[in-house]
Amino acid sequence: MDPTYDATKPDANEIAKWDERYATGVEKVDSQHKELIKLTNDLYRACLSGDAATNVVFKDTLHRMVDYVRFHFNDELVILKRINYPEYNDHKSQHDILVKKVLDAVKDFETGKRFVANNFVRDLKDWIFEHIGHIDKKYAFYISELKKRGLITDQQLL
Repeated sequence: MDPTYDATKPDANEIAKWDERYATGVEKVDSQHKELIKLTNDLYRACLSGDAATNVVFKDTLHRMVDYVRFHFNDELVILKRINYPEYNDHKSQHDILVKKVLDAVKDFETGKRFVANNFVRDLKDWIFEHIGHIDKKYAFYISELKKRGLITDQQLL
């Protein structure tokens, strides 16, 4: 992640902003969520920059998003497996939906199918915040309860 990037700082060329209400309490996951927001904003800026730039920058950023989404989801699922999260399978299914959506978008973009980059970025932003704000908050509460009862430590979440 770019150390100079501040996901909470307003910028007119961004579509998404981090807010602490999305924090899960797992530092590693929250840091990765901020990177997903940064990549979403990179995609948005590519949309604003014009056709030639969109084709080059958007394609590169879309591939970085695919790689990062896979990396993040893997990390998150490892944590959920480690703590025996009871809704693990449902959570994984939610991840699978986004991965398919992003991969389909990459395919559509690269094969020249009708693809509205700006709409894709808006949908992606909505999905990310919906997922973090509702689905991830469920496991954040579960983790918080386990910590309160002394059943897990922050070290186990690394």
